[in-house]
Amino acid sequence: MPLAAFAPQLPPWKTVYHWFTKWRIDGTFEGLNAALRERLRTGLGRNSQPSAGIVDSQSAKTSGVGGEQRGYDGGKKVRGRKRHLLVDTEGSVLRAKVHSAKVPDQDGIKLLLKGACERLPRLSHLWVDAGYQGRGKEWAEQELGLSVEVVHRTPKPTPEKIARIWAEEWAKEGREIDWQRLLPRRGFEVLPRRWVVERTFSWLSQNRRLSKDYERLCATSESFVYAAMTRLMVRRLARA
Repeated sequence: MPLAAFAPQLPPWKTVYHWFTKWRIDGTFEGLNAALRERLRTGLGRNSQPSAGIVDSQSAKTSGVGGEQRGYDGGKKVRGRKRHLLVDTEGSVLRAKVHSAKVPDQDGIKLLLKGACERLPRLSHLWVDAGYQGRGKEWAEQELGLSVEVVHRTPKPTPEKIARIWAEEWAKEGREIDWQRLLPRRGFEVLPRRWVVERTFSWLSQNRRLSKDYERLCATSESFVYAAMTRLMVRRLARA
């Protein structure tokens, strides 16, 4: 069906831009996300205010339209911005912050959590990955009074050749050891609590507007994160 058939149903683009900008500035998108999240948590039999959260970031490529706060993430080899999320244990977004990709996670967590505890009075515990270990973890504990748990990945697997050598040396000492038991379990590893925020990033990536960062302003990108989660939560509440 041609696009012209839908034209009468679409409002003027200037009207859409005006209301989007107004709601971005006055915090409507963030407020709507918070209200729906509380209602969803209550429906699940949980306290409307979470006591624990998970923090992680995702580097997203930017387009060629220009804009503020763009940089290069040397770890992920991505030029663009980072989406920093604080989510609850259900995966709902508590806070979103978009900034330059060159900002390390240890500093990005400060941008994300600044003022967050005022809106989340019960928040007391965080799970983070090893990228926040150091000044990021210490800042959250000392300045915000949160307990921060770093979830580490399993160390790199022991090479099979090395495992055989170890087993042979122990055998010389009279200790018979099955060298295959020295090898870690292979395959995908689900890290405690970390998978929750990774799943949220996956949900967001299903929205075409968030497949890359197309926006000039970081605040606009944050609004689209809240809008995407609002859409998801409305559908869940409608099915409940």
